[in-house]
Order: sequence, then structure tokens, then C-alpha cells
Amino acid sequence: MKNTPNPAQINSCHCGQLHRGDRRWFLRSLLSQIAISFPLLLTAQPAKAGTHKAKALVLSCIDFRFLESEFSFLSLQHLDHQYDWMALAGASLALTGFPHTAEADAFWDQLDLSRQLHQIEKVIILDHQDCGAYASKIDPDLSQDPVREQQVHADYLNRAYWQIQKRHPELAVELYFVNLNAEVQSILPI
Repeated sequence: MKNTPNPAQINSCHCGQLHRGDRRWFLRSLLSQIAISFPLLLTAQPAKAGTHKAKALVLSCIDFRFLESEFSFLSLQHLDHQYDWMALAGASLALTGFPHTAEADAFWDQLDLSRQLHQIEKVIILDHQDCGAYASKIDPDLSQDPVREQQVHADYLNRAYWQIQKRHPELAVELYFVNLNAEVQSILPI
């Protein structure tokens, strides 16, 4: 017959030290965690999304090649970390429902939230050269003709401009086209 230890013996300590599994060890470790956490809890503040104001909602394409130049451009516009960011394939093209109507719906939902939560005053749309979304929707060789490519983007940026103005005339809308060499050109609405 095996000698089965008494549960009271397992947790007992004959040497006056605390060991894992001992109730006193557990309580002391729990109390020390509370003592560390309590001051942090006192200084933590609840989120106040409605009190944070952003200057703009920025819509860009998902293409990673342009992120650095777009962030730099936004910084030069004095928008450092004061904008809501949204990326959809094709940027302005997404407002037409490309590749699915869900993209346009997502944009309008995010625009409404950005207005409600952060009181934005403008929308900035950044299209770019050599866009795969435009190539798949419009023409696979679109980027081979830079003049035509920029004109096609300007047409879709203008469509986006008027859609936003129709729904939210109180918002300013800025349109831009980013070249592969990181130049950002303003596109004036027509």
C-alpha cells in the first residue's frame, strides 16, 4: 500500500519559509500585485474619444511604397499625428465601389465616425502613380502613359470630391496625386 500524503502536509512548511502552493504565499503574492497595480489604477483615465480633435480624415491607397512620402507630406501640411487614417485599394477609386461596394460603404462609415468622434474639418485623398487597383479596373498599361494616368486619377478624385461635397458640404476636401519620386501634386476639383 502506498503512502499518500495528507493535503495539509503538502502545503505545510516546517522551516518558516513560504513556498508555492502555500496559501500564505499566494495571498502575499496577490497583495504585492495589488500594491503595485493600485497606484496605476488611480492615475488611469477612461477613454474620452469625443474630446480628441483631428484636423482631417486622410484616405490613401494601401500601397506601402508611398506611405513614407505621404506621412512626410502630411507633416509638411502641419498635420503631424492630428488626422484619422484610412487606406483602401485605389483610394478615390474605392468610393466608386471598387472592388466591392463594401469599400465605399466602409469609407462613408469611417467618415461619419471621424466627424462624430474627432470633429474633422476636411478630407484629404491621396491617389498615386502606378496604382495596381487602377490598373486592374481601368487599364493594365495605364502607368505607361503618365499624362493619361494622371488625368484618369484626376477624374476619379473629382468624382470623390463631389460625392463628399454632396453628403457633407461643411467639409473641405483636398485632392492629391503622389508620383513615384515622392512628389505630391495638388489636383484642383473641376
